Amino acid sequence: MSPADVTATARAWIRTPYHHQASLKGIGCDCLGLLRGVWRELLGEEPEKAPAYSPSWDEVKPQEHMLRVCHAYLRPVPLDCREEGTVLVFRMVKGSVAKHCGIVTTDNRMVHALQGRGVVEVSLGPYWDRRVAGAFALPGVNNG
Repeated sequence: MSPADVTATARAWIRTPYHHQASLKGIGCDCLGLLRGVWRELLGEEPEKAPAYSPSWDEVKPQEHMLRVCHAYLRPVPLDCREEGTVLVFRMVKGSVAKHCGIVTTDNRMVHALQGRGVVEVSLGPYWDRRVAGAFALPGVNNG
């Protein structure tokens, strides 16, 4: 599978409305639901069921569930990696757990889901760069 396959799959979710904990293309999803949907389309059944979680980005908990799952099922890459197909995990509030993710597309952009906007493609830049808590590649993605 190529990084372009990941980009095409993620972009096919653009305009999906935001719906907390959902993962249905064209119907509704959140950022994790987007990643789960891309996984299903490219890799098949999800490796584990997503637990219930709050939509709040300012949770302070002892466990980093999103990062744990990414380390278990994805391949870590350098935090500054912005190669097409890279999954970025973000810590949106300093001192809180990492609870947001997006998929790098091309030209330093990413597809992600936001409450009130749904799935969109946005430019990456300093705002996002300083919030990156993890960077990963999907299994089987051939980065050249």
